[in-house]
Amino acid sequence: MSLFSSAGFRSLPLPIGQLSLAAVLNCGQSFRWSCHPLACADSKSQASPNDTSNEYRLCLQDRVICVAQNNKELLYRAIFPQTPICEGSSAQALRDGETLSFIRDYFQLDQDLLKLYEVWGENDATFRNLKDRFSGLRMLRQDPWETLVSFICSANNNISRITKMVQNLGIHFSEPLALPSSQTNNQKYHPFPPPSALAPTSVADKLRELGFGYRAKFIQKTAEMLMEEHGSDAEIFKWLNSLRSRPTDEARAELLKLMGVGRKVADCILLMSLDKPEVVPVDTHVFQIAVKYYGFKGGSGSKLTMTPKLYDDITAKLVSIWGSYSGWAQTVLFTADLKAFANYNLPVAPSADQDTPVKRTISMLPTPSPSPSPKKRKRTSATASSALEVTSITTQESELLEDYGIQRRLRSRKVTSSVITSSNLSLSSGSPT
Repeated sequence: MSLFSSAGFRSLPLPIGQLSLAAVLNCGQSFRWSCHPLACADSKSQASPNDTSNEYRLCLQDRVICVAQNNKELLYRAIFPQTPICEGSSAQALRDGETLSFIRDYFQLDQDLLKLYEVWGENDATFRNLKDRFSGLRMLRQDPWETLVSFICSANNNISRITKMVQNLGIHFSEPLALPSSQTNNQKYHPFPPPSALAPTSVADKLRELGFGYRAKFIQKTAEMLMEEHGSDAEIFKWLNSLRSRPTDEARAELLKLMGVGRKVADCILLMSLDKPEVVPVDTHVFQIAVKYYGFKGGSGSKLTMTPKLYDDITAKLVSIWGSYSGWAQTVLFTADLKAFANYNLPVAPSADQDTPVKRTISMLPTPSPSPSPKKRKRTSATASSALEVTSITTQESELLEDYGIQRRLRSRKVTSSVITSSNLSLSSGSPT
């Protein structure tokens, strides 16, 4: 603990089964966290929910949030721009309180994940056989503006490429914080750019240069549309946050008016930033999981055809099994299906220089197998998976049902929620209010 204390970390009692940073921050929910090995890290450690070898950092508007963990505690601190402040002062206490409030809200620590896992495991044998291996996977409560843009980037994409795109938005459209180099190893940290920074027509050309492709126009036009209707960044953030208190169908309908937002992208935004935990975004991964474990049949063609009815049928089935937090449960099975997690929390084979064998415990059910290769599909007769063709390892960010029409909303909205969020503090990971 001395290493963390000397680095200015504070601790929050939290068993690692309630939150695994190694899983949550790498499974395609958020794309701006950077990972930094701690000085005491074991370079040979295997990826697992018990991985305590890394510190993770996220740049907000006025500070960089840093989190790490051990088996019993979540460790946190914040790096601020070079403004003198006395340790132990009321200003320091205010800063610490804001940082802790952000962390509690962002990771939704008021929700008991162990109880949710218990309920899902009782109702679903598939989940029951995965829950120990993929423990600590909870849903983040992210800034709605950042989530909107991130998942516009996600259409027909993969996690590594989405991450590069989202980070480039900060690098090219947001000034870095003036942080002490002694605490950042001279690395620059950029907040996420506000709508006003992405609304100019020239932004689309710059985004194309950066490799955004057709998504460049969607991002620029959505930012432009919101600025024209609401007039300022602050009003846009207020309107987006107000969707948290709207019924799910109404909030979804508002999102679908934005360019580049179809059903799948809208559902990701609802689940990951707008307090709709029952929403299950259905992409190719989730469809394959539904076919493999929950009785759905694959199509007869070489590619998946997702209809609105099939989408609704899959979500209804999963909600009937998992209940009001179905979106959270789905994330566990989705993560287990990612290639990046194929060896996650599996036993490590003993190295050649070890004299004694390693005692290993293997979970009952391995990760659901990644999508079969085209050759394997040809060898498989009349199975559900033979009807699917996956051209890349897509993520929850894959868009299947796009409706790119732009419509103008004609009436203003008011914030109806008084919950502390990451955007109504100066802590927003989207933009300051």
